Amino acid sequence: MFIKKRLYIAVIAIVLCFVAGYISVFMFTLAQILFFILLALCIYEIFLLYAVRKKAITCWRECAERFSNGDKNEVKLHLSNYYPFPVTLEIIDEIPPQFQIRDLLFHFDMKKKDDKVLKYFIRPVKRGVYQFGIINVFVSTKIGFINRRFKLGEPCNIKIYPSFARLKEYELLASSNKLSQHGNKKIRKIGQQLEPDQIKEYIKGDDYRFINWKATARRGKLMTNVFRDERAQNMYCLIDKGRTMQSAFENMTLLDYSINASLALSYVSLLKGDKSGLVTFERKIDSTIPATRNPIQMQLIQEALYHQTTAFYESDFQSLYQSVNTNIKNRSLLIVFTNFDSVQAMQRQLRYLSVLAKRHSVLVVFFENTELEEVATRVPNSKTEIYETVVAEKLEYEKTLIIHKLRQHNIMSLLTHPSQLTINVINRYLDIKAREI
Repeated sequence: MFIKKRLYIAVIAIVLCFVAGYISVFMFTLAQILFFILLALCIYEIFLLYAVRKKAITCWRECAERFSNGDKNEVKLHLSNYYPFPVTLEIIDEIPPQFQIRDLLFHFDMKKKDDKVLKYFIRPVKRGVYQFGIINVFVSTKIGFINRRFKLGEPCNIKIYPSFARLKEYELLASSNKLSQHGNKKIRKIGQQLEPDQIKEYIKGDDYRFINWKATARRGKLMTNVFRDERAQNMYCLIDKGRTMQSAFENMTLLDYSINASLALSYVSLLKGDKSGLVTFERKIDSTIPATRNPIQMQLIQEALYHQTTAFYESDFQSLYQSVNTNIKNRSLLIVFTNFDSVQAMQRQLRYLSVLAKRHSVLVVFFENTELEEVATRVPNSKTEIYETVVAEKLEYEKTLIIHKLRQHNIMSLLTHPSQLTINVINRYLDIKAREI
C-alpha cells in the first residue's frame, strides 16, 4: 500500500485547520469533522482496493524475442481490470537499464471490467542481451488517497541483433525505385535476372514482350531488346573493429552503423544474385564467412555480426591482406568499413589496400565527422572560434585528400554521414554492379 500525494495535501490542510483552531472554535470543529471524513474515506478506499484479493488487475508484456539495433522496437502492455468499479492506474515497466529511461510512466483511467493495450517504442543502440523486469501497476479509486501495487508480468531477456527490421523496406525501395525515408535519396532499382545488352530487329519467334517501341518508332520497323544474364560476383563486407570505429553518432558507434549496413547490404546482394560474405578484423582476423548463396547465409551473417565485440587499438590491415590473399581466390568486390582520422592514418594502410585492389575491386567506406562539420560551418565570434574553425576546415579538407589518394591507387571510396550509411552503400554497390566492376 502506498500513500498518494493527494492524501498528504489533505492532511496538511487539516493540520492548518487545527492550528487555526487556536484562534477560532469554528475552525477547530471544522478540522475535527474533516479529519474523521478523511479517515473514513481512507478506510473505505482501502476496503475497495483490497476486497478483491485475486486477479483484480492483470498485465503482461508482448514484444519480439529479438530487437533490431538502431531501430524503434514496439512493446505492448496488455491490461485487464476485474474490479467492479472504475480505477485509476499508474504503470511503470522495468525496462532494461541500458536505455537509461527513468520517466516511462503511464497514467490513465480504466472502466470496470475493461481491457486496454498500451504501446511504446524503445531504440537500442548497442548489441547484447537486455533484461526486462516486472511490471509495476499502482491502482487507486476515484478518491485517490491510497495506491495498491501489483507486481505483474515476468522478467525476460531480449537479444539486440544488428538492424534487421528494415531489410524488407530496403528490398521494396530498391525494387520499386521509390524515395527513401533517409534524406529523400533514391536507391537504385534491383532488376530481373536479365539485363539489356543490345537492340536488334524483331524476327519471328522473339518474345513480343521485349519489343522496344521507342526504337521501333525511330527505325520504322519492329525492334526488340536482347537480354543477357546478370553477372554474379562475390561480395565481401570487411568490417574494421579498431579504436577509430568507436566514435559515436546519436549514441551509436560507427562500428554498429557498419554492422547494420553490412547486414542490409548482404541481404540486397543476395537478392541481386551475388554471393555474399563477411570478414571482421582488428589486430587479427576475428570472423570469416565465405561468400556463398547458401539459403542460410543471411542467418550465418546475422549471428556472426551479433557476436562482434569492440577493440580499442589500431587495426592491423596487414593481417587483413594476408587473410584475403589466402582465403579469397576469385576476384571479388571488397567493401571495407573503416574510418580514417587523417591522411597519415590512411597512408599507413594504403599499401595493403593498393595490393588488394590489384586482384579485387575495393571500395573503402569511411565517415564524415559531424562535429567538425558544425564547427567548420559556423560563424566565428572570437579569436578562439576563428582558430577552431580553421582547424576544423583543415581536418575536413583532409577527407577530400584521402579520397584523392585512394583514387590514385585505383581504390574506390565512399565518404558518408553515419545516418545515411546504409542507403549510400547500397546505392554504391548497385552502381558498381551496373558498371560490372
